[in-house]
Amino acid sequence: MEKKSKRLSRKRKWLLGICLGLIVGAVSGCKTLGFYSQAIKGQYQLVTNERPIDKLQSDPKTPATLKARFDLLNELRSFADKQLKLPVDGHYHKYVDVHRQFVVWNVEAAPEFSLQPKSWWYPLLGSLEYRGYFSQRGATNYAASLRKSGCDVYIGGVTAYSTLGWFKDPVLNTFLFEPDADLAETIFHELGHQRVFARGDTDFNEAFATTVGEEGARRWLKGQTNSTMSNDYLAELQRTRQFVALVKEARQRLIALYGDEKTEEGKIRAARKKPAISPDELRRRKQQVIEDMRKEYATVKSKWGGNPEYDGWFARSINNAQLNSVAAYYDLVPGFEHLLAAQGGNLEAFYDAAERLSKEPKKERHELLMSMGQSDSKEQQLAKVK
Repeated sequence: MEKKSKRLSRKRKWLLGICLGLIVGAVSGCKTLGFYSQAIKGQYQLVTNERPIDKLQSDPKTPATLKARFDLLNELRSFADKQLKLPVDGHYHKYVDVHRQFVVWNVEAAPEFSLQPKSWWYPLLGSLEYRGYFSQRGATNYAASLRKSGCDVYIGGVTAYSTLGWFKDPVLNTFLFEPDADLAETIFHELGHQRVFARGDTDFNEAFATTVGEEGARRWLKGQTNSTMSNDYLAELQRTRQFVALVKEARQRLIALYGDEKTEEGKIRAARKKPAISPDELRRRKQQVIEDMRKEYATVKSKWGGNPEYDGWFARSINNAQLNSVAAYYDLVPGFEHLLAAQGGNLEAFYDAAERLSKEPKKERHELLMSMGQSDSKEQQLAKVK
């Protein structure tokens, strides 16, 4: 798999969050048992290879570069606890080197002519829109079986994930050496999942954690003396918003092309009736939408001074599942940003408001967040960086 944008790789994750012993007894079927077996094995390998960071810091054999990252990590944990009011609670006290670029590979899927995401049911978590594998081969094999059934499929490498409190999450080599501001966002994002989590609602959970991660990083950067780092991070956020706007526009055009509908919960559902045009014509028009998005990206990229951050994403054979992978993280972010602003920037009040929203029916909470987020014009969404 080609290397993706570092930002997208950083933000992809698998919310494991399962009681492993319960899972084995609760599922049946060879494929299902095989999936959970690899999950148990992968998590077990992480747990058994954890090393306490304080011992590594006192060990003269630990490289100075690694000790410096641990020092920064401890600073970020303290900031998360005291300034962001996030439940650090023993997380990121241990370190694991998995000796690979990603810790997990996520598989996402959608029909060829619909943006309705395929979902998988997990005990205690409900339905989520991805399937995570601790080996790239496992993800690739499963993706191949989905393609045979006619699905558009996307495999995304994961650098960080949360176990939602079932385990004390360790620091991984896959994200520890990110630029300082990006590491801060990753830590705050993952801890955000510990604060608020809506069962079976990928879009809500990821958008909330994304908002927490980005706001936390901005606040942490204000206390740093390196203005260049802050400016670089804000520029990165702006590029991300512009990239997301391009994807969102393409998705809206495809929804209209496919005739997709909205469910009672506000989710996209494939049309009950087949489109009047032929499959070949649908494929041609679908590809035209994607090619138009590529051209728009080239124009936007030129305004970035040629920054190649999202070249890897566009280099792939873009399909419905890949477009959905972006939507899950950002569709509801503008709504959460407005919710935070409505609390005057008070994080405790924001968390409480998000927690109340998580208890509402999915349809109502999505409608509210979308209505709040749509108060911005397209131009404002493209340029918006707090």
